[in-house]
Amino acid sequence: MAEKEKRPLILFIDDDVRAGELMQRFMADSPYRCEVFQNPDFAIEYFNEHGADLIITDLRMPGMTGMEVLAEVKSQNADTPVIIITAFSTVDNAIEAMRLGATDFIKKPYDMDELFVLINKTLQHHHLEQENLLLKRQLSDEKNRYGMIGHSQAMQDVYALIEKIADIRCNVIIEGESGCGKELAARAIHYQSRDAEKPFIVIDCGSLSDTLLESELFGHEKGAFTGATQSKPGMLEMASGGTVFLDEICNISDAMQTKLMRVVQEQTLQRVGGVKPIQIDVRFLVATNRNLEEMVAQQRFRHDLYHRLNVVKLRLPSLRERRDDIPELIQHFVEHFAERFQREVRGFDAASVQQLCEYDWPGNVRELRNLVERHVALADGPELHLESLPVMPRGEAIDSDNPTLEELEQRYILKLLDKFDGNREKTAAALGVNKSTLWRRLQQYQAVGE
Repeated sequence: MAEKEKRPLILFIDDDVRAGELMQRFMADSPYRCEVFQNPDFAIEYFNEHGADLIITDLRMPGMTGMEVLAEVKSQNADTPVIIITAFSTVDNAIEAMRLGATDFIKKPYDMDELFVLINKTLQHHHLEQENLLLKRQLSDEKNRYGMIGHSQAMQDVYALIEKIADIRCNVIIEGESGCGKELAARAIHYQSRDAEKPFIVIDCGSLSDTLLESELFGHEKGAFTGATQSKPGMLEMASGGTVFLDEICNISDAMQTKLMRVVQEQTLQRVGGVKPIQIDVRFLVATNRNLEEMVAQQRFRHDLYHRLNVVKLRLPSLRERRDDIPELIQHFVEHFAERFQREVRGFDAASVQQLCEYDWPGNVRELRNLVERHVALADGPELHLESLPVMPRGEAIDSDNPTLEELEQRYILKLLDKFDGNREKTAAALGVNKSTLWRRLQQYQAVGE
């Protein structure tokens, strides 16, 4: 009995009793289940409750017509195939029905073998369509999983952890170099969770002064400072019930770390200039391109705030750690910008792709995206050819003095700045970072030099 229920279900609708009886006898030993109805209303009720793999309906019937049956079926499930039975005099109506969504039609009088062939063809075609649709969705999901591209083991580990923690409202530290997709990971965690419909708010801690950051996070009361002409809720207040993503948290001051610690621990805040505590319910996702654990050891980041935030740590790999993903990323960006710029571009030639795969990408995915965008924008043919890379390929950029990664980054940035005659906007664009990030790096290098 259980096996029988797996067979495709056909609903046959015809007010001619003899036609229905013939259909039942013919389908009795077929690989299909068949329910016969003389009343179209009863057939629609059955369809709404049980569904069907195929509807076969006469065009002319008292009460509800075949066209009305078609409309009702398509309103419930547009994918359900419908075959129309029509007399010679109403062939034009059957053609109109196909325009409105019917799969096919058969003319009376019809041979049962002829109808059976049409049933087989329709169901097989429908099955193939559904398989293709499912495959396309699966390929799309795999290609652009959570907005991130890549099938390398390093990225598979990232996806697995995102899935594991999405529905757990714990705080997460997302570590990784600049340009490797930390915000994408944060969005994936939020939008895969049960709170996906709740707010997701991004705050760039590195681009705001303490005063502005405090006002943005906590809000302020009217008259709290010059220009505060009315009360304003902060981002944390507006995000209550959802998620706040604090980008570049490693750049906030000691004073701001202390204030944030209270909020993370107690889930309450006070607006600037206010005295009333405001209860919130916020999940904190924070990102850093520096090792917070080392900063704690160096007493440059509060250990209590670190431990409150570090319930789970998610590390995103640099692009040089997942070189297998580079060809897929290149093609994804080529297609994206070709569509955006209306260019007939297929992709890079094989030699260029090889060079791009060997490059160390200090700016990570953001730098790669910027390079592809530039080449597609300037393309003069369907095939792209690599113009140049900012630095030497993998293995040739390592000096004999064994510099640290931070020292290499500093040398690279200063070299690019010199190349562009001190133009920070061009340097930031070549790096694939925003100007505020470049400015902070230069400030750090100046402090080191002092």
